[in-house]
Amino acid sequence: MEAGGLEWLLVPMHQLVSWGAAGAMVFGGVVPYIPQYRDIRRTQNAEGFSTYVCLVLLVANILRILFWFGRRFESPLLWQSIIMIITMLLMLKLCTEVRVSNELNIKRRSFAAADSKDEEIKAPPKRSYLDFDLNYFWHWSKFTDYVQCVLTFTCVTGYVTYLWLDSSLFVETLGFLAVFTEAMLGVPQLYRNYQNRSTEGMSVKMVLMWTSGDTFKTVYFILNQAPFQFSICGLLQVFVDIAILLQVYLYSYYPQKPVSHTAHPASTKAL
Repeated sequence: MEAGGLEWLLVPMHQLVSWGAAGAMVFGGVVPYIPQYRDIRRTQNAEGFSTYVCLVLLVANILRILFWFGRRFESPLLWQSIIMIITMLLMLKLCTEVRVSNELNIKRRSFAAADSKDEEIKAPPKRSYLDFDLNYFWHWSKFTDYVQCVLTFTCVTGYVTYLWLDSSLFVETLGFLAVFTEAMLGVPQLYRNYQNRSTEGMSVKMVLMWTSGDTFKTVYFILNQAPFQFSICGLLQVFVDIAILLQVYLYSYYPQKPVSHTAHPASTKAL
């Protein structure tokens, strides 16, 4: 009788814990960006945040969704990707608006057709249609250009996935690329901090939430026996987060002389 009563209590508790863990997986990934979003909105300065973080997460989560069609992993991980894509687009929209409003006399750059009135007179003809200069990639002047780029990437990768969906090697490789790309999430921020010799403008709360979230996520992967790619790359992601936290400590207690950027007005915004 005691065992039956205990089981009656443990089953709903286990269900609640499972729901809580699933909810944390779906929405926990976007929480670290809330303080960063608020800081950028309040200060109207997006210099401390690398928009390449958004690029990494958009690519990773698009690939993860495509991986789901080949290997149906847990639905919370799928919904996490959808929520993250929406969040990264909102971050990009804010950063683009803030950056453009702070730029004066800077040539407007676009992903697709460039606006002729913004083109410099000395620009070569080939730049009148597509603007794929790597120095300005992912540093466009309108949010719609980022959306066009994301849609183009989604259509191309989606078509390739449709053609090779029956290949288990392709599907597993796609899954690895998805989680490995996400594992590289902190690398753009790590490099930006190194380049600036400072972590000023970067939300430390965001990185702390990254670390705690990635740790929780990796444990979740292991306990729920997610595809092995998830667990391996989750551990790698935690190591990158720790490296960024070490930068916070080093640059706070041992300030270094910032690197000067004089080559081009936009060179300090390469990331």
